[in-house]
Amino acid sequence: MRFAIRLQPENEPFRIPFNHQHKLQGLIYRRIQRVNPDLSLRLHSPKGPKLFTFSLFMAEKRKLAEDRSSLLGYKHGFFYFSTAAPEIAEAFIGGLLQKPEIELWGERFVVEEVKALAEPERLSGRKFVTLSPIAVTTKRIQFGKPRTYDLGPTEPEFYERILENLREKYLAIYAERPPEEFEMKVLNAKPKRFEVKPGIFQVAWHLVFRAKGDEGLLRAGYMAGFGEKNSIGFGMVKVDGGKNRLSKGNRV
Repeated sequence: MRFAIRLQPENEPFRIPFNHQHKLQGLIYRRIQRVNPDLSLRLHSPKGPKLFTFSLFMAEKRKLAEDRSSLLGYKHGFFYFSTAAPEIAEAFIGGLLQKPEIELWGERFVVEEVKALAEPERLSGRKFVTLSPIAVTTKRIQFGKPRTYDLGPTEPEFYERILENLREKYLAIYAERPPEEFEMKVLNAKPKRFEVKPGIFQVAWHLVFRAKGDEGLLRAGYMAGFGEKNSIGFGMVKVDGGKNRLSKGNRV
C-alpha cells in the first residue's frame, strides 16, 4: 500500500533540513500511536522488519538556501509512505486525517491531501529509482573490534545483504519459506551521508537499478523498502516511469 501525502505550508518559503528523516519518522510513530497504541509499541520492538518505509521530504519547487544549510521549499511539501501491513497504513493515515495540523523541524503544515497510489502489476525486469537512498551495512573488524561498515554497490556483499533482507521481509509478509531468485544491476549510483541521530551517520545510496527475480521478493522490497533501516527513511523506490505522482491515484 502506497500513499502520497501533500502538505500546505503555513509560511513560504519553508525550510527543509538535509537530515530530516528522524523528524518524519517521529511524525509517523506519533500518528500511529494516536490510532493504535498497541501497534506503535510493537513497532518499537527491535525484532523483525517494520514493513514500512517513506521517502525524503520534497517540495513542488525548491532551491538551496543562501547559507547552504538547508533547502527552501515553495508551494506544497509532500512525501510518500509505503507499507506491506494494512494495519500500519490504517493507523498512520487515520492518524493524519484525525489531526491534519503537523509541525516538522519548526515549520507548520496542514495535511491537504492523501492519495492511495496504484501499484504496478509486474516488477521483475523493471527499472527502479530511489525515493530515499538505500542503506546496507555489515560488520568489519577495525582496531580489533567489530564495527558497523556501510556497504556500497561496488562490493558483492551489498547485493548479498539486500537479498538476505528481502527474504526476511518476505517471510514476515507471507509467512512461508522465501525464494532466492533475485538479481540486481545498478545503472547509476550516488552516495549521500546522513546524520540519522546526533553524532550517528549513515552512508546510503541514491540508485537507479534494474531488478529481476521472484515477484514476491521484489514486491516485499517495493512495499517495505530495499536494504536496511527502512523505518527511519531509507530504501523507498519507485518504478521508473511509474505513477508516483500527486496528480495520480485515488484520494483517501
